[in-house]
Amino acid sequence: MAISAEEFKQSLRYWASGIAVVTTKPKGKDALGMTVSSFASVSLEPPQILVCLNHSAETGNGIQESGFFAVNVLTSEQESVSNDFSGAHSMQQRFASNSWSFGDSGVPLLDNSLTSLECKVVQQIKAGTHWIIVGEVGHVICRSGSPLLYFDSGYHHLA
Repeated sequence: MAISAEEFKQSLRYWASGIAVVTTKPKGKDALGMTVSSFASVSLEPPQILVCLNHSAETGNGIQESGFFAVNVLTSEQESVSNDFSGAHSMQQRFASNSWSFGDSGVPLLDNSLTSLECKVVQQIKAGTHWIIVGEVGHVICRSGSPLLYFDSGYHHLA
């Protein structure tokens, strides 16, 4: 039983998810980052999360090179950050337009995100057009606020 890519994408529009920006910095190279909605917890002991990135994503290649990444969960006030990191801008423009600093592992952390999780890559799994990257969380920063949500091809906020 096969479905078309369009049917599959249409069905996924109805899964509400948070929005995050995944960042990394390979040694001797510029910071990299991209907007994602495929992010989930994996394990409490040890603390692990996963992100899914297209094989062609520059940020994914940077994560493979550096071995470290961060997931920055966006607040409801950060639609512009999501748009900046979604692909229309160069990597340099993405970071120049937003406030950030380096975390303990040398990865970029977005200063005003709801939470930032710094991770060390522990596993990469090839799955179709994407990599599933599992990271062990070594450091977190939590702030107050409401999350930015994505549903039916648009941004939404908690009521």
